Amino acid sequence: MSGTVAIVDYGSGNLRSAAKAFERVAAEAARGVRVVVTGEAEAVARADRIVLPGQGAFADCLAGLSAVPGMLEVLGDAVRRRGVPFLGICVGMQLLADRGLEHGVHQGFGWLRGEVVHIRDLPGHDPAGHLPYPQMGWNALAWREPAHPLLEGLPQASHVYFVHSYALAAGDQADVMAVTDYGGPVVAAVARGNVAGVQFHPEKSQATGLRILANFLAWSP
Repeated sequence: MSGTVAIVDYGSGNLRSAAKAFERVAAEAARGVRVVVTGEAEAVARADRIVLPGQGAFADCLAGLSAVPGMLEVLGDAVRRRGVPFLGICVGMQLLADRGLEHGVHQGFGWLRGEVVHIRDLPGHDPAGHLPYPQMGWNALAWREPAHPLLEGLPQASHVYFVHSYALAAGDQADVMAVTDYGGPVVAAVARGNVAGVQFHPEKSQATGLRILANFLAWSP
């Protein structure tokens, strides 16, 4: 485990908490991992691992990424062609889908099948339910065994911190790494090949979140 982790900065909120969390687990691993927050496509292209955070609406995050010269092209080349390990966080995970239905219809990356819909519109949910939105706070994870490498060392029902009203309606259940329950099943984490994403915020999820980030740094998909 060495090299550079690039956290993509495209104007989507304060990235310092994510950077600090990665710096902490990198320091504890003591293997020369360098964490950079960058809005430069060239720096992302050189990275050994890529993290895409996201905060706010699907369309706004997509527009922010599109406004960074060369960024979408670099992400596609690095992740899809060269197989660089990738982690999307919150809306950064949602952008992996075919499309998002928040405030209109917006095309996503199409790296994973499915679309991003309001939680109440997910299969198995009651659209007339009275849960508050966004889902905000700590919820338990559940996953099929054996666990994905990003969940290695965590017990079932580990709690992580969510803030979202929209979630992925997965087109392929094989991509679903973990779920949580909020009026019904909600996709909490996904993975396919070298691409992974989490709907929750690992940087705000204390020891569980730090373990997931450490697992990402050690992951060899």
